[in-house]
Amino acid sequence: QVQLVESGGGLVQAGGSLRLACAASGSILRINRMGWYRQAPGKQREMVAAITSSGSTNYADSVKGRFTISRDNAKNTMYLQMNNLKPEDTAVYYCNTIGLIAPSGSWGQGTQVTVSS
Repeated sequence: QVQLVESGGGLVQAGGSLRLACAASGSILRINRMGWYRQAPGKQREMVAAITSSGSTNYADSVKGRFTISRDNAKNTMYLQMNNLKPEDTAVYYCNTIGLIAPSGSWGQGTQVTVSS
């Protein structure tokens, strides 16, 4: 399977924006479903957003309307545009391939997103 590397995290004020990138080591055309996950201190890892090869998307209720997931096949990269960030969005964000019901690849280092109030 392709290797995925997250980038784009940082420290921002509440209400700010960040764009995360998930760069793949190979073509993502054959990856049917990909997604973003996050894990905040003291909490379980949760799925934030997912996207299929056909463009169908799914979002956690907590980020719906604020985050947008996309994929650029030409650049072998998946993105997560995060707008109107809130302190509760603070977490390490990971990307992964997704099988029918669960992540199917290895977890990388993720990228830290910290939102101050």
